Amino acid sequence: MMPAPNRTSIPFVKASACGNDFLIMQGEHASSEIYDITRRACHRNQGIGADGVEWLFPAAGADIRARLLNADGSEAEISGNGTRCVAAYLCSQQPRKSVAIETGAGVKVCTFLGSAGSTFEFEIAMGKPQVSPPRTLQIESGVVSGISVSMGNPHFVVFVERFAHDWQRQAAAIGRDQSFPHGVNVEVALVRDAHTLETRFFERGVGETQSSGTGSCASAVAAIASGLAVSPVSVVASGGTQIVRWDGDIFLRGSAQLVCRGDFFV
Repeated sequence: MMPAPNRTSIPFVKASACGNDFLIMQGEHASSEIYDITRRACHRNQGIGADGVEWLFPAAGADIRARLLNADGSEAEISGNGTRCVAAYLCSQQPRKSVAIETGAGVKVCTFLGSAGSTFEFEIAMGKPQVSPPRTLQIESGVVSGISVSMGNPHFVVFVERFAHDWQRQAAAIGRDQSFPHGVNVEVALVRDAHTLETRFFERGVGETQSSGTGSCASAVAAIASGLAVSPVSVVASGGTQIVRWDGDIFLRGSAQLVCRGDFFV
């Protein structure tokens, strides 16, 4: 049965950056129910399905302001992949050489590198990372050692020699640790060689994701700071590969694909 003609709906575009998928919605449709709308729209079975929603608003000092809400309705400062999806959306509307996007972690400039069909390639200037010395945590399964990195949002990077079959359970326990009162994004990384990492991602408000832009940056930064890798670093994940280079600032290169558009009935 088709929905009633007068039913309220919100237009959306769905985009994916290396398997990390987002809905792009105009902020003019946001209301006091924005958190509930986000949760319902992102639901994999009862909604459209996504890791989060990038709500777009006008910005005075940038081309657009992107407010990111995670799949559970919680708010995040930034997603590197989500920012790239927004840049792809804007470039599909009007060709441009670069896009300045205001995020909760500041304005990020996405440099357009090329496109093929609905897939766009960008390099984003992600700013300067903040790296803390290695630290240990006592979690349910025992002691775990890692490195805290801020990319404007918090990360905890754990290096391993192999991926445990239950790495998600350990990552979830780290995310619940009292050391991170606001939660933390967890990366479990394996060094393949001086320029290649293989990484798994467990993000605040989402859980396991196929990729993460800021997580890829944090993994590369932690590896370089520890002497385990040298810039540039290819960060390989189940959703695809992104390239991180550390040249004063961090630069993140990868693709974003526009998947579909439609209306979400609210």
